[in-house]
Amino acid sequence: MDENEEPGLGLDAPPAKAGSASVPYRVLARKYRPSDFTGLIGQEALVRTLRNAFASGRIAHAFMLTGVRGVGKTTTARIIARALNCIGADGTGKAPTIDPCGVCEPCRAIAESRHVDVLEMDAASRTGIDDIREIVEGTRYAPASARYKVYIIDEVHMLSKSAFNGLLKTLEEPPPHVKFVFATTEIRKVPVTVLSRCQRFDLRRIESGELSTHLASIAQKESVAVDAAALALIARAAEGSVRDALSLLDQAIAHHIGESGTTTITGEEIRAMLGLADRGRVLDLFEKLMAGQIAAALADLRDLYDGGADPLVIMQDLLETTHFLTRVKVAPGAEGFFDGGSAEAARAVTMAGKLTVPSLTRAWQMLLKGLLEVRDAANPLPATEMALVRLAYAADLPPTERLVRALRDGDAVSPLSSSPAPRAPQPGPRASGNGPAMSAPQPREAMPAPDLAPASPASMVPMASLSSLEDIIALAKERGARLLATQLENNFHLVALEPGRIEFRPDAQAPRTLSGDLAQRLKDWTGQRWIITVASEGGAPTLAGQKIATERARKDAVANEPFVRAVMDAFPGAEIVAVRERVSDEQAAEPPVEEESQ
Repeated sequence: MDENEEPGLGLDAPPAKAGSASVPYRVLARKYRPSDFTGLIGQEALVRTLRNAFASGRIAHAFMLTGVRGVGKTTTARIIARALNCIGADGTGKAPTIDPCGVCEPCRAIAESRHVDVLEMDAASRTGIDDIREIVEGTRYAPASARYKVYIIDEVHMLSKSAFNGLLKTLEEPPPHVKFVFATTEIRKVPVTVLSRCQRFDLRRIESGELSTHLASIAQKESVAVDAAALALIARAAEGSVRDALSLLDQAIAHHIGESGTTTITGEEIRAMLGLADRGRVLDLFEKLMAGQIAAALADLRDLYDGGADPLVIMQDLLETTHFLTRVKVAPGAEGFFDGGSAEAARAVTMAGKLTVPSLTRAWQMLLKGLLEVRDAANPLPATEMALVRLAYAADLPPTERLVRALRDGDAVSPLSSSPAPRAPQPGPRASGNGPAMSAPQPREAMPAPDLAPASPASMVPMASLSSLEDIIALAKERGARLLATQLENNFHLVALEPGRIEFRPDAQAPRTLSGDLAQRLKDWTGQRWIITVASEGGAPTLAGQKIATERARKDAVANEPFVRAVMDAFPGAEIVAVRERVSDEQAAEPPVEEESQ
């Protein structure tokens, strides 16, 4: 219910006859706005808290209502204002009530936005300190006719910093006759100093089933037949917003009025109106993509596009299909994009059993990247086709871990299989009766992959030669394991080292796989197994830390020299950058060695 409604007209009101001259048409979102908490759907926690607060007299002086668009923030704020000032149908009410009557003078005046003691301000258009100063000045005076002065500030996050600061003191200790109700969709933009002074309520999205039931009741009051599939599509498109759902229902009714031959709004009409793709056809498209059938998938995409489906919506549906299949894979019985009892849901469950989680994860990443490309593309259809082509080709590739494992083991991997391809036997020299012997084809020489394969027996290092951490780091650098050498220098606190056994304490920056990587490398380089133990405390400083400490000690020793101290005193702000060894007189006196001329 809003300021233009007749008093008492709410969810249970009889429908007004559309098109009559005496009653102008009101959209459904305004016509069926609740006038009390009994018509507010999906916010049971809020209603229960307020009901208990009003019953016990523990009514807060400021309320903060937050949530996405269309879930009832402004409606709740107006109901609270009526509940605070309702005096009952007989005018004898002396205290606030959670169930405002809707017929007393305060309720009627608040509903029509003409009550002098209830001020509703849009912070999006009045953001300055002067607007807040007007409110603060008004709080000094008692209500003219109501029980409480109520200030409703919508989109409060739009207030300026100075406006928030000007409101703080009054908001913390307002007069007993003043109540504040704030509404916002961007709770993170509200300063925490304001939030700490309010009782916060997070209005949740309305579930699709509950929203469909609500839409069905309104369609019945409007004498319009809508089938369950159409209501489900509208509820899904509304994304939990009651106002969006009612606006879409209003649009569907207007779209259906001109249709002939049908008396019920069907799901096909809603899909055509909203540009949605049939879920069964989206599942067909996804199945062909994962099977690598590119031509058939592109043909299905063109059919969906010609049927009015938006390419961006198709990409979103493919993402939701991937999400649903992944959820079914890891949590059987999960619900989501497909209805639990539909034929598409049964197909999706069967398809999920044939796919792997890595392939679904890869499809999700590629579709998500494609969604961003389609959204920003000047022509969405070609961008969608390119994204689907990439996904179809990627479906034929083996997992990355299989490729790496095959590369380490020296096996070949078939591009159309996830398992290593069997090695073909190398044919030896074969004599032909009509010609010379045929030699076997020589394998193509592969480029060396540094640090992937273990060292050959000839290059094995004796275990006894690695007697210090410096020896291990030098060997790692020699074998090309630069990253491991860096970790050993910076994040490795050595506790004990002996041939075949190392105990160390890792830094917080050290990777969790450091011990395993070091053990594998040492086994590859020495040909023998090493035991790597991780300690929780102790250990020598890291080599990098030791170098820094040594350099710092040298600088401190030089800084204590009388001459250097005198120079530092003479030049305030000077610092010692580096310390170099002085060349002896004997070395300086030696003549340079001249090269012999050719």
